Amino acid sequence: MTRRKWVALFKRNALRLTLAGTALVALMGVGIFQWLLADLPAVTALELRAARPTTQILDRNGKLLYEMLDADAGKQLDLTLSRVPRACVQATIATEDSRFFYHPGVDPLAITRAIWQNLRSGGVSSGASTLTQQLARNLLMGETERYQTSYRRKLREAYLAWQLERHYDKDQLLALYLNQTYYGNFAFGLEAAAQIFFAKPATHLSAAECALLAGLVQYPTGYNPLLDPEAAKGRQLTVLRLMKEAGYLDVTSMEEIAREPLQYHSRLFDIEAPHFVMYVQDLLVQQVGAARLREGGLRVYTTLDLDLQRQAEAAVTRRLAQLTCQGVTACDDPAAHSRRVDNAAAVVLDSATGDILSLIGSPDYFSATISGNVNAALVKRQPGSAIKPFTYAAALDPRWSSRTGQPPLTAASILPDLPTTFQVENVDGRWAPYRPQNYDRQYHGPVSVRTALANSYNIPAVATLDRIGVETLRQLAGQAGIETFTGRYGLALTLGGGDVRLLDLTAAYGIFDDGRTLTPRAILGIEGLGDWRLGDWRLGIGEAAPAQSPVSNLSFPQSPPPQSSGQQIIAPQTAYLITDILADNGARAPAFGINSVLNLPFPAAAKTGTTTDWRDNWTVGYSTQRLVGVWVGNADNAPMAGVSGVDGAGPIWHDLMRLAHPRTPRAFAQPEGLVAVEICAPSGMLPAPDCPRTRRELFIEGAQPTHPDDQFRRVVLDLATGLPATAATPENRRGAKVFWMLPPIYHDWMAAQGIAIAPPAVAMQMAASPARTTDGNFQRTANVYLKETTAPLMLTQPNSFAAYQLHPGLPARSQRLRIAGLSADGSSWATLRLMVDGEVLATMQDAARISSWWEMQLGAHRFWIEGEAVAGAATVRSGEALIQVDEFQSN
Repeated sequence: MTRRKWVALFKRNALRLTLAGTALVALMGVGIFQWLLADLPAVTALELRAARPTTQILDRNGKLLYEMLDADAGKQLDLTLSRVPRACVQATIATEDSRFFYHPGVDPLAITRAIWQNLRSGGVSSGASTLTQQLARNLLMGETERYQTSYRRKLREAYLAWQLERHYDKDQLLALYLNQTYYGNFAFGLEAAAQIFFAKPATHLSAAECALLAGLVQYPTGYNPLLDPEAAKGRQLTVLRLMKEAGYLDVTSMEEIAREPLQYHSRLFDIEAPHFVMYVQDLLVQQVGAARLREGGLRVYTTLDLDLQRQAEAAVTRRLAQLTCQGVTACDDPAAHSRRVDNAAAVVLDSATGDILSLIGSPDYFSATISGNVNAALVKRQPGSAIKPFTYAAALDPRWSSRTGQPPLTAASILPDLPTTFQVENVDGRWAPYRPQNYDRQYHGPVSVRTALANSYNIPAVATLDRIGVETLRQLAGQAGIETFTGRYGLALTLGGGDVRLLDLTAAYGIFDDGRTLTPRAILGIEGLGDWRLGDWRLGIGEAAPAQSPVSNLSFPQSPPPQSSGQQIIAPQTAYLITDILADNGARAPAFGINSVLNLPFPAAAKTGTTTDWRDNWTVGYSTQRLVGVWVGNADNAPMAGVSGVDGAGPIWHDLMRLAHPRTPRAFAQPEGLVAVEICAPSGMLPAPDCPRTRRELFIEGAQPTHPDDQFRRVVLDLATGLPATAATPENRRGAKVFWMLPPIYHDWMAAQGIAIAPPAVAMQMAASPARTTDGNFQRTANVYLKETTAPLMLTQPNSFAAYQLHPGLPARSQRLRIAGLSADGSSWATLRLMVDGEVLATMQDAARISSWWEMQLGAHRFWIEGEAVAGAATVRSGEALIQVDEFQSN
């Protein structure tokens, strides 16, 4: 073949290859376009304002609670950028897209950073979305694609953002973003957010309010200030820091804005049960997403009983007014007007399903003076003594007690309610003394677990927690549904030292039904979500289904209805013991009286709680049908004046329990495995002839006492000497007397109560032939919490960490302290010495107790007792008590 033919053939083939290659590239381009971009909407779709159907929030019987109007219809107030406060613009840009004015819709620097982070994580962990990309994703992409984490979605999003930047200028895009972004609580757009959170137009927002709202966009449900003000405040501080880093604020301005108080308030709008509706809205966002919620067309059937809700709201308002003698309840009580209490929250749950039948977050959602739109039912507060039942549940339950290496307590176990100093670990890891006080500032001596819990005595509760350990209480409470004990706590946790939410605490009391957890439920079902079907809609106990059930064709996203029983946390027998104690009106009579508000005409258990600073008081209780929890306090966390749980929350709880039970509920059912035994009430042992008082008590089978009481001992005395009679004592000088043979640590309490203490000779005679007790140890019978390492010598006075002042107008001999100590087992020691700052204050030989007076001197001082059990033995010393004496300071 000639050269010319070869050239011609090559040219023809080259042309064909070029055409084929071009066609292949074109086909690939078309394919890539079809795969990547073909189905994307035109960016002008942003301008379409078609009306959408509303979403309705309904109660369990189909009654309307709230109708969510179309976010894009006439009820939304769009703002031009010129009407948006500069601080809101700056906060939004600093938080969401600090280079907004410098990129064409996508940010190369952010993309580079995201690629590096994704390569390091092995997945798509960082998206680098600009503000424009967020608009493209939220307003132009479909619901399914919007939440995909893929490179294809990011490329499509970037393309749409670039197109948006070509069709709109930066100010238009920023205004569109501020008018369309979701801020939580049904607020689409800055104007709606300003109205819902602060009851003001957006043009009047302060810099602090702008920073808070800008921070909500990233996580509207998690940073919702009406549910978690602390989280919202923390997020606001992050936004202010970002504004400083972006150059919008200097340090002084940032700190000044951060100190500005935030007052939450909402404008009036047509809504029933507003706190509950906003709670449901947050759940909807979590379950179906803000975008789907925005599209409307949903009918959300909730668990709320609107009729009960309205009655509960009226009861809360009426009882608060009575507490402060306001309105129609005006009275002449001078103390009422200084009580300083203006807020309350309440929850009513179905004890079988966990359905929230009523939820009140404040007496007036629209009141600015009490920050009424803050949902106090979901805000973390200290529960006071309302947490004690969980401490005792752990101590009574065989499985939980075995974890601590301790035998379980019983309802009859005796705990010492005496001045007691515990050693606790501070937050810095150091050990320090802790000396709790009872609410009534009194000591009640040896008390049973039943008496201690029913009357809410603090010292026995702390002793019980010291026995089982703080971590045990934290774990049990966490498994019951209280997940807010995340800090570092000491023994005060059982007195309410950790924060809880009212809804969580009320639901956690559900374990005292049968030992199983109860999960609160707010949504029965959702109509309009497609193929999700509600498999089990539960009516409240005692309620009849409507003739045509409004929930016959519902969807239930992601969280199915609760099962009939949850996780087993404590034994059913333990649960019943706690319930029996909390329902025992006679047991709590010493502290609350027979006719307190806790007493109802049907079986019900209840526990109150009051914080030591009077900032919070609670009453939580239940029947076999309902659980009711009530909190009373102030939204600004100001202390109340003399309002306890039984005075403040108790009356509201009483009313709600009666409203929630139109018919008498069944009695609590006693499970198998419990036995009732007649016991000697003061000692918790079997009755003996000299026991002064008996009662019946319930025990987990196998834990009941098996030995007769040996604390009450009959002694024949020589009436002339007061000593035990001997064989030589004439009959006419003999007389029998019964002594309560308690350990020496009780003797001061016994003396204060006028209870005769056995003379030393009698005590020695009893010690020579002690009767055998339940656990073979006399002292442990009356002090079951005491550990084997109890010190042999105890300093009983003064109280450690007490502070005193010397008055210049009083003589020194009139300003003295009693210093006292004793041997723990009551035995005589060869020598006892009271020590002050290393110097001997007093000495006694052959004694079991020692006391003396010390003239106070300025400064810090240390006291202890020491001595030798027998002559020549090693010196033993007690723990120290530390006090401070200062000069008199007039107020």
